[in-house]
Formats: sequence, C-alpha cells, structure tokens
Amino acid sequence: MDKARAELRWGVGKRLEFIEFRLFWEGRVNRSDLMEQFGISVNQASADLNRYIGLAPENMVYDKSVRTYVLTPEFRAHFSEPDASKYLAQLRSVADGILDREDAWITELPPFASAPTPVRGVNPATLRSVVAAIRRSEAIEVKYQSLSRPEPSWRWIAPHAIAFDGFRWHTRAYCLTDECFKDFLFSRILKLRGVRESDVSAGDDRNWNSEVTLEIGPHPDLSETQAKVIALDYGMRGGKARIKVRRALLYYALRRLGLDTDPSARKAQDQQIVLLDREAVHEDYG
Repeated sequence: MDKARAELRWGVGKRLEFIEFRLFWEGRVNRSDLMEQFGISVNQASADLNRYIGLAPENMVYDKSVRTYVLTPEFRAHFSEPDASKYLAQLRSVADGILDREDAWITELPPFASAPTPVRGVNPATLRSVVAAIRRSEAIEVKYQSLSRPEPSWRWIAPHAIAFDGFRWHTRAYCLTDECFKDFLFSRILKLRGVRESDVSAGDDRNWNSEVTLEIGPHPDLSETQAKVIALDYGMRGGKARIKVRRALLYYALRRLGLDTDPSARKAQDQQIVLLDREAVHEDYG
C-alpha cells in the first residue's frame, strides 16, 4: 500500500486523502463532493472513487438508497491518519475567516465559537520585508516602538526566524543596536527604510537553537479524580507530560500555560497544572 501511494501523482493523492477524510469524519462521500472541492469532471470523480476502492476495498460500500458511498465498520486509514487537531484547526480557520468556507473539507460545520482574541496588526509589507531579509540573510533598518522607551527609534536588525507566542507574531533577530538576539513584535515595527548585507549567523542565537523540556503534572491539591481528568486533558502518562520549547520562547510558554507564577497564588482548580521541575526551569529561564 505504501508503494502504491508513493507512486500516485500529488493531485490524485490529495483527492484520495479527501475521500478518506470525508469517510472518517462524515461517514459518506460521493462524486459531487469531489467535483465541487476540486473542480473536476464527473468521469474524473468516478475514476478517483474507483481508484480508492481498488486501494482500500474494505473502507466503503455504495449505498443505493442514498446514492452515496458510506463508511464500513472495517475502515482503516490508508492515506492520512485521522487527526482531531487538524479537524479542529480547520474548523477554527473557517470560523475565524482565515479559510474560505468552500475550501474546507468539512461539509457541515458544527456550531462553533471561541474566546475572542484581539486582532494583532501585522502589516503585509512589513512581513514581506522581514521574510525577504531572512531568505537573503540581510539586515533591515526598522523604526521600532519598544515599551522600554517613550518614543520609537530607528535600529538595524538581522532577522533569522519568525515565532508565535500564542497571541502575537514576532521576528527573532539580532539587534545591531543592543548587540544581542531579541524578539521584535511585527505590530511594533512602524516603518522600514534600509536593507544591507548581514554576516550574522542564526547558529549564533543560542537561545533559539537550544530547547528546554517542561515537565508538568496535575496540581497536587486536586482530588484523585480531578487529577486524572487533568492528566487526560494534557495527555499525561504516569502523572506527567513533557513539553519541549525553544529557550527563546520559554517566557511566553510559561506565561501561556500559567506557570510563570507560584502555584500557590491561585486555586488548584484554576491553576490545574504545575511544573514538576520548577527550580531547574526557572534557573534556565533566569
């Protein structure tokens, strides 16, 4: 099966993956689904369905009463392992307007809502300039508003990566003014005016290129049953889970997980998780 899948053209492979997605998540798929999603002909859609049956005959059968192919109890993924995170990410992308409804593989969106997140103003031209500088190993001159200074100032930075802290987008760059690697929020880059060659190497950014492993567990003041639920929430095994994070993003990770303060400062039901290696992590963070 792996050999047969490897020999498929990308377009055909993507359509077979779509068939499998619809089967698993919605229990059915037909020719019109393929035609609408990929803009292909009736004959091509039929050929794709027949090809899928040839490769995975145990996965679906044709139900004449509803004129569609339906999932069988013997279904086994061949082209893409079912992934809840991908399904939910697609759902959120549609709900947030990032993905057009007609481009989603989900036929009927279940009712969905999320806690609002403030829109962060990332200027497309700024993003393009930073990405170009990363690609070409260049330094760019930016007018940046730091909260440590009352007024914005011009400085040269040599960006080498882009990072997301869970709420905001940054570029990781070497600041030629402060002579160190730092994070620069895209929304605080107000203007750009110069480009030049840079000999700064991303390999010199020690904090970006090294990782810290956070070992977390349920808050010790939770009841046994509450602790078991939290363990399930975070995919813990043996009462603990390990999360790897770049040292450069450690501050953001601790803050997002609510691990940047002493666990005794909040109720166990609110804190829920604690760092099992707190001293070592905060030593690394410091």
